[in-house]
Amino acid sequence: MAKIYVFLADGCEEIEALTPVDLLRRAGEDVCTVSIMGRKEVTGSHKITILADETIEEGEFDDGDMLVLPGGMPGTLNLAGNETLAALIRSYDDQEKKLAAICAAPSILGVMGILKDKNAVCFPGFEEKLAGANVLDVPAVTDKNVTTGRGMGAATDFALELIRVLQGEDKAKEMAEKIVFHC
Repeated sequence: MAKIYVFLADGCEEIEALTPVDLLRRAGEDVCTVSIMGRKEVTGSHKITILADETIEEGEFDDGDMLVLPGGMPGTLNLAGNETLAALIRSYDDQEKKLAAICAAPSILGVMGILKDKNAVCFPGFEEKLAGANVLDVPAVTDKNVTTGRGMGAATDFALELIRVLQGEDKAKEMAEKIVFHC
């Protein structure tokens, strides 16, 4: 079982945040939601309030196997502006631990230089922020230690790709069948 941290900020896209949490937990992974807002309550871009498991100030993240960044606006900007999270992303990348981002959030990894020479996807219009990446037109893609997804409509594809990366193709197919998802 992997330890996965999903980082939440005000203005996040709720579907992109919670679909991976839901499917990863269904697959038996240990998922912790983390607010960067200084409080556990996070209000998404569509005014849905999410109660995170902990705040970034409370957390110890050395035991993690993967960090997940949902998109949405201004959620992506809030995540990008958090220095503690930036240091954590850099540390995970330096250790070749898994990083995942969807929608506008891959731009955070792009600006940090993490996507250089990797295949990646993002929400249309953010491609220029994926510095040095080979930008594809698929729902989700993994290259080395980084998984990226296009947007809300690809949230299930993205979550199933995370399951594939962590537990293999058979488990991802099993989960797709369980939720009646046809790709």
